[in-house]
Amino acid sequence: MQSAPFFSDVAQGPDGGQAVWADTADGIRIRVGWWQPDGATKGTVLIFPGRTEYIEKYGRDAQTLTDAGYAVLAIDWRGQGLAGRMVANARVGHVGQFADYQLDVAAALKVAEEIGLPKPWHLLGHSMGGCIGLRSLHEGLPVNSAVFSAPMWGIRIMPSVRPAAWVLSWGGSRLGLGHLMSPGMKEIPYPLDADFPDNKLTSDKDMYDYMRNQLIAHPDLSLGGASLHWLNQALGETLALARRPAPAVPCLTFLGSDEAIVDPLRVHQRMDSWSNGELVMLPGARHEVLMETPETRKVLFDKLLPFLADHARPNGASAQSA
Repeated sequence: MQSAPFFSDVAQGPDGGQAVWADTADGIRIRVGWWQPDGATKGTVLIFPGRTEYIEKYGRDAQTLTDAGYAVLAIDWRGQGLAGRMVANARVGHVGQFADYQLDVAAALKVAEEIGLPKPWHLLGHSMGGCIGLRSLHEGLPVNSAVFSAPMWGIRIMPSVRPAAWVLSWGGSRLGLGHLMSPGMKEIPYPLDADFPDNKLTSDKDMYDYMRNQLIAHPDLSLGGASLHWLNQALGETLALARRPAPAVPCLTFLGSDEAIVDPLRVHQRMDSWSNGELVMLPGARHEVLMETPETRKVLFDKLLPFLADHARPNGASAQSA
């Protein structure tokens, strides 16, 4: 494995964080990073980040998790972070097929195996990572449990606009314009564009500044809006997943009451049908529930950490095989 850049100066995570390059089966270079606690560990949390995100964004969460005895691994998905960008304009979020993200998952799991990250493994998927993670569970991701943070099981689009979103994204892709930015989106990263009082991500200014300062210090991590083709793929993938039954994996999902990016209805519908799942609503929280006020984060981790402990089966047995 070849060492990759790791920006510990802005991650504010545990000491010893590192990253490597990993090549996917279709030849895309992604970045995989991890943190490990000192001494014996209880297992590993696999973080699947959201769209536009990168490893260092989860440094503070990694600190909380390693303090609790877990190793943490995170991924730069294709098209974002320091991973290979998919179109000439590096500020446009793009993917060929949504299924391609599963190739990134496979490459990251290979790294986790090679460096010996301890089992059992657990999934923590945020936003788009929650969509990718749900697909991974259906395909046999070897985890004991799954935790989701504002999962993108649907995109929040006004009902009057949704048909146009389907038509424009579908037509753009088929006319060779799928690489272009979706209407209403910008090349500038959202945290650098939206002022704190108006932002949809967090009600905590310190956390908002944390995100902003990372992008200012390391502009190569930046990503703007999504392409027409990404939008079409995302709409299709979320609809396909909504039509499938919940996987047989213990699940804990967090959603803020002030969610304005993913579709809350899809989250409620999915969790209502997840027989061994629980939905926890966080009053006053916005999209980034893991980057909310200290009070909200305490409520979240006071629920999350016992959940992980409750699903620490011996010998790293996966939920599917239990």
